[in-house]
Amino acid sequence: MTLRALHDAARRTLDPVHFDYLAGGTGEERVLADNERAFDRYLLLPRVLCGSETRDTAVDLPGARRTAPVVVAPTAFHRLMHPDGERAAARAAAAEGVVLVTGTAATTAVDGVVEAAREADPDPAVWFQLYLHPRQEVTEALVRRAETAGCTALVVTVDSPVFGRHTRDLRNGFTDLPPGYAAENMRDLPGAPPGSLIDIPMSPALSWRDFGETVRMTSLPVLVKGVLHPADARLAVEHGAAGVIVSNHGGRQCDAVPAAVDCLPAVVGAVADRVPVLLDGGVRRGSDVAVALALGAAAVGVGRPVVWGLAAGGEAGVRAVLGALRDEYDHTLALCGGRRNTDLTKDMIVRRGETW
Repeated sequence: MTLRALHDAARRTLDPVHFDYLAGGTGEERVLADNERAFDRYLLLPRVLCGSETRDTAVDLPGARRTAPVVVAPTAFHRLMHPDGERAAARAAAAEGVVLVTGTAATTAVDGVVEAAREADPDPAVWFQLYLHPRQEVTEALVRRAETAGCTALVVTVDSPVFGRHTRDLRNGFTDLPPGYAAENMRDLPGAPPGSLIDIPMSPALSWRDFGETVRMTSLPVLVKGVLHPADARLAVEHGAAGVIVSNHGGRQCDAVPAAVDCLPAVVGAVADRVPVLLDGGVRRGSDVAVALALGAAAVGVGRPVVWGLAAGGEAGVRAVLGALRDEYDHTLALCGGRRNTDLTKDMIVRRGETW
């Protein structure tokens, strides 16, 4: 089944309010649309007579060596999309040999997510995405939970000083989870009564100092997610980031920023090979993966398509999405004369309509 077919199946399956939460963006959704359109502005220039019958698409990432340069990006509230929620996504990612990033807003606590991943792979790669809390003891409690659960890296999202204005959610009145669902990682944290939840924090007062303190409180590698400006990429490395993820939050924060892939080359230049650079936003096909790698990304994150697959078919649907991207990418790599991911280089990219 194609990704478009899974998208359509998810739309038919889900409550329209929940589908809008998944599909929507901020403001007029200009950035949401441009994340996908941007990949059409880049074309690949294949090399010839230099390939191989088989390709090695494995990638080394912080805390993980995986079989393909694809990461399941953090997305919220999976149990709204399928009863098995994050557990189904975790089993699928582990079975397909890719990193899963589970998040602060997951409807299954991080220990349950890692436990599910281990059902498919005894040594999975699960990263934990978190928002820094204004109270450091809360951030530290979340870090310790991720460590105890067996996560192999942390991903700090930094592009959300305030919540984005999600037009569809406001129109639908979707401001809270239905009874029986919660952001389970926010339960039983310092300063809250036993068994209760605290809100996911957003604070414009947080700084690079707070990020650096988080890096120092753990032995896990810590990636920073939500970087568009090359100066911030340099600051991330200076403050101990083990990786930089170029992202505009899937078009869900500011509706006046560039497409993520358009920001990738400048961030790669600023990082200068000191840490891996990843990208998320708008990846919908294997050739998009190849374009991102040719522009300097080590791997790409995929969010909405994974949840389409989850809604349409649970674990099998997620595996269908990840398998399709892996196979399409391998096919594109072969067509470009590549044997491994690093054979895709910047000189193999041209902008549509441009010539030498």
